[in-house]
Amino acid sequence: MADTVSIELLARLQPLMALGSEGLRELLPLCRTHAFTRSTDPFRAASWNGQLVYLVRGQLLVKMPDGTSRVLVGGHDLAAAPLASGGATPLTSKAITDVELLSLEEDTLDIVVTWNQLATPSESEKGNADQTDWLMMSGMFAVDNLTVGAFASLPPAHIHALLAKFNRVPAKRGETIVKQGDPGDYYYLIESGRCKVSRLVAGSPVYLAELKEGDAFGEEALVADTARNATVTMNTDGLLLRLSKQDFNQLLRAPLLQKVTGDEAERRVADGATWIDVRFPAEFQSDGYAGAISIPLNDIRQASAALDPAKEYIVYCQTGRRSSAAAFLLSQRGFNAALLDGGMRARAGAMESVE
Repeated sequence: MADTVSIELLARLQPLMALGSEGLRELLPLCRTHAFTRSTDPFRAASWNGQLVYLVRGQLLVKMPDGTSRVLVGGHDLAAAPLASGGATPLTSKAITDVELLSLEEDTLDIVVTWNQLATPSESEKGNADQTDWLMMSGMFAVDNLTVGAFASLPPAHIHALLAKFNRVPAKRGETIVKQGDPGDYYYLIESGRCKVSRLVAGSPVYLAELKEGDAFGEEALVADTARNATVTMNTDGLLLRLSKQDFNQLLRAPLLQKVTGDEAERRVADGATWIDVRFPAEFQSDGYAGAISIPLNDIRQASAALDPAKEYIVYCQTGRRSSAAAFLLSQRGFNAALLDGGMRARAGAMESVE
């Protein structure tokens, strides 16, 4: 990754700027830069499938799918939006100067955005001493945890319910939280304090690691009926967030969401249903559906009070990940909310196949 990529740079790009410094710090190692020389066409010289692509340095002439042409300058506001997104790229491009592009996997960003928005406390939750500040749980919200670890397979529609199921448990220094050989029962996140992990090898304890605030343990208890393979003991007094295996396993199963295809969604909208775009406002302004209401995912709980419970809503985002969470939250509140299956990406693909 080039030295030109920094948190400050990412904070100027849409929709990355809404993530905050912690979220951007997680994304920084996943960004890739690509240099192209003057007069080349970066969008013919490389494949950008599944990537968000930004111009971060130099001048680039692009011809967009709508037939318009424009010159973009890296670092200028017009270059803050991605040049490529959801498989859509410029028809042609030409580097007026040497240029540098930045790419990031769209699915990875979508996962981070979904968790980030749902973990942000609402206005009514702020100031509540019992409300966990999930975004400060850096270990839990590490990209590896969200895309590879225990949370990777969690349906987005269950994220908010999952966070609500954790119980806060005080723990004393020297207390054994899990013991090697015991059956798995709970999953833990460390809200405050530190733990040590050890394992008996040939009858003698062997120190393995120290866990700190934001770290998690007990994952195997949630995904397999196996005994604990290590002992975790508190090194200090602290607070743990505990989730039962039963709750987690139940929440791993996707809720019964009402999903509709693009064709069915269009029919329902023609009959009076309303689109709800749960992406960031900048994304909505770029390519939101005509007649849609813009309600970012992190605002959906508060904004639902202004929605008409007698109407039907079709919720969408780019991939269906954020919109599945929003549709679930709306349905939990009694709204008739359906999910655009596969999101805008699937609908666009279906329209292209017909053409």
